[in-house]
Amino acid sequence: MKQNGHLQRDYGLDLSIIIVSWNVRKLLANCLQTIDSGRGELNLEVIVVDAGSVDGSPEMLREQFAWVNLVARSDNVGFPKGNNIGIERARGRHIMLLNPDTEVIGDALSQMVAYLNQHLDVGVVSGMLINPDGSIQSSRRRFPTFGTAVFESTWFEPYAPHSLIRDYYAEDLPLDEPVDVDWLTGASLMVRHEVIDEVGLMDEAYFMYSEELDWCRRIKDAGWRIVFLPSAEIIHHVGKSSEQAIVQRHINFNKAKLRYFRKYHGRLQADSLRFWLLLNYVGQIVLEAGKGAIGHKRKLRKQRIRAYWDVLRSGLRPAGY
Repeated sequence: MKQNGHLQRDYGLDLSIIIVSWNVRKLLANCLQTIDSGRGELNLEVIVVDAGSVDGSPEMLREQFAWVNLVARSDNVGFPKGNNIGIERARGRHIMLLNPDTEVIGDALSQMVAYLNQHLDVGVVSGMLINPDGSIQSSRRRFPTFGTAVFESTWFEPYAPHSLIRDYYAEDLPLDEPVDVDWLTGASLMVRHEVIDEVGLMDEAYFMYSEELDWCRRIKDAGWRIVFLPSAEIIHHVGKSSEQAIVQRHINFNKAKLRYFRKYHGRLQADSLRFWLLLNYVGQIVLEAGKGAIGHKRKLRKQRIRAYWDVLRSGLRPAGY
């Protein structure tokens, strides 16, 4: 664990906010407006890494948000690489990774900065993510086990042992006070710059999903605490970028899961998990074909079969596998 009083480099700013954006112009504009109104006394910068948007996002930023540092890419570089590009340009003592489909509520930014300033052994902090309807979004986790991976985010999750899923989603921890967790979802993460200097940037072999899990594991292994701070609230419109490419979302999510297990749990678990995930898609194809055969929404069934077949054809082999 890190000790109070250790030397800190002078980074020049209180906070650097990194936003990786892809074709969510209206949501991005709203996000930036809430950052501007919620900055308070913080000396901060915002770096938007646009990943090849074709919806006019770069033009909007240049015209309406001249105070934002724009890095306009011609390609979709993925979430971890996009954030790394932003981090390498950042001058803040703290780095915040923020999704473009979020809205900062009140003084959430100042609360998180203050918490890190007051707790020098905390390396990562994130606030409470809120759905647009005001309900609480699950955003804190324990590290996954093989049993968790077999059920979590598959069609079999409703049949998982309740204790297994409850433990993974840290549902036993209070929601009204700061608590230590294993990792936090990447829609909103505030990290000490010195922590990044110590453990390194995000693993770019993840294109999307599980990169924050991997990063938090490395940070926690280095002795830093990871804290959920519920008083700092942020609205999150879930998946507005990834829903534009449904097949790739399935592929990227499962490849990321497999990369994590290969990296931290070995080839045997990763191979077993890969076989299970592919079998899931075979089962779904059979199920959709059966529903189509009896005339139930045949057009929808054909679309799903094509999508699941594309996932199977990918082989779900992550980079470095």
